Amino acid sequence: MTGTVPPFQTYRRLLGFARPYRPLLSVALAGMLIEAAAGAAFTKLMEPVVNETFIAKNAELSVLLPLAIIGLFFVRGIAGYVTDMSMGKSARSIARDLRVQVLGKYLRLPGLRFDSEPVPSMLVRLGSDSDQVAQGAVDAMKVMLQQSFQIIGALVVMLWTSWQVTVAILLLGPPLAWMMDKVGRRYRSISHRIQESAAQLWQSADQALSNQQEVKVYGAQTVELDRYAGLANNNLRLAMKVESTRGISSAVVQLMGSVGLALLLFFAGREAMAGRLNAGGFVALMMAMMAMIPSLKQLTNVQGMLQRGVASAERLFDVLDAPDELDSGTRRLERAQGVLEFRGVTARYPGQAQPALADISFVAKPGTVTAIVGRSGSGKSTLIKLIPRFYDIEAGSILLDGHPLQEYRLADLRRQIALVGQQVMLFDGTVAANVAYGELQDAAPEGLEQAVHGANAMEFVERLPDGLQTPIGSKGGRLSGGQRQRLAIARAMLKDAPILILDEATAALDTESERLVQDALNRLMPDRTTLVIAHRLSTIEHADQVLVLDHGRIVERGNHAELLAHDGLYAHLHRMQFREAE
Repeated sequence: MTGTVPPFQTYRRLLGFARPYRPLLSVALAGMLIEAAAGAAFTKLMEPVVNETFIAKNAELSVLLPLAIIGLFFVRGIAGYVTDMSMGKSARSIARDLRVQVLGKYLRLPGLRFDSEPVPSMLVRLGSDSDQVAQGAVDAMKVMLQQSFQIIGALVVMLWTSWQVTVAILLLGPPLAWMMDKVGRRYRSISHRIQESAAQLWQSADQALSNQQEVKVYGAQTVELDRYAGLANNNLRLAMKVESTRGISSAVVQLMGSVGLALLLFFAGREAMAGRLNAGGFVALMMAMMAMIPSLKQLTNVQGMLQRGVASAERLFDVLDAPDELDSGTRRLERAQGVLEFRGVTARYPGQAQPALADISFVAKPGTVTAIVGRSGSGKSTLIKLIPRFYDIEAGSILLDGHPLQEYRLADLRRQIALVGQQVMLFDGTVAANVAYGELQDAAPEGLEQAVHGANAMEFVERLPDGLQTPIGSKGGRLSGGQRQRLAIARAMLKDAPILILDEATAALDTESERLVQDALNRLMPDRTTLVIAHRLSTIEHADQVLVLDHGRIVERGNHAELLAHDGLYAHLHRMQFREAE
């Protein structure tokens, strides 16, 4: 999308997000008009102040005019406050709406999106991009309208006081407009690159900090710091281009303002000599001119804010316009029997010449365990991600209870599946909230406790300060790996789904934790269709069938004893692990 949609079209779409806040924006508009009118009235008031106070020496007006000025600024202050609050609420609300919509969209996107875009880049879109959009949609509009009204008010005063002088000064308008257009184009060309640079910075820092142990052990601090410094220098270079553009444009605006002031003095002098302009009128003209200069300067500066907002909006719209996961199925499914069949399935990642999986065929039945083994990169994880349709297949078909997966609604299909992976997803909440997660949050307390007991988790949960109501920290950071894994098993037990997927669930555990987790899994697996990705082959000796993958194909199948007797790849992998254990 970037670079193909005109900026005005993007901005118009962006303003669509302001529709729910039209009442607030109308109040803000009224406040701006009152503020501009009060400013213009103050400027025009300088004419009688000079003429009546200093020239005619009118004693009565010399008291009333200062009081009038106080009244004008009181009204202007209230109007300004109302404007700031109304526009601020609108801008922040639009940023919130966009954040919520974009996060919701990310959660509906296919798994391939998460392979192509790193999470730090997504966080930049949700964070700084959303803020920039709020500035572009509302804050920039506020500055533009506010300063435009101030300029219009000043122009009205000038035309009222001496239209001849005003027309002469307006000759500066076309060159000023040309320069602001040039500034806007330059801002736009830089803004996209700055946002991409910020995402790269965030990603680099995230990698270095998340893997700080490896960075230290391998002495890579200098490498990571150099990489980050290079990205930071690029970001600085782009930021300085923006500052340079802003500085030059502001200086030119001020120079043009000084030229305008010089023209004012020249023409006002001629009008005064002709008797068409008095001293008070000259002061009012000069104050109106001086009031316009900072407003023009702010209008020039707002280009940066506006263009950054448009650039960020394009990045957010790129997400919002991406197609959702394909969910065209209409077949309803309350609870599946669990008969899972792969028929000649081929799957390929975009841009890859070789398929990740090729001609995969097997049947997994309820009450059986199907183990999937193979070297790293053989396609094990890809295979199980096809079942909940995190990825879609290229050829062949996957059937559940005799019907292709695509016929089922995604939500119904995924309701049939419980997943326990090596990386357990926990969040900053209580033990109970992490077990009774998502659609399970209304589970009965007895069922929750039964699941925690069944997962061998109650022995450590009981020792926590508040038991099931104890917060476990971000990503479950207050728990050990084995404890986190047992909570994931408890969650799967509570879900009681007919299909169970175990993705190397015990690979990263110590012997004691593995024994507890394996015992919990043995209680979880009966009567379900279980698929196990196994790293330690000793854990799948009792599997009903073992599928051995290599380069995306099933090269061997059978049970543990049959495959050892066959003396193929499985036997080779088993011997290697046996030697490692020795």
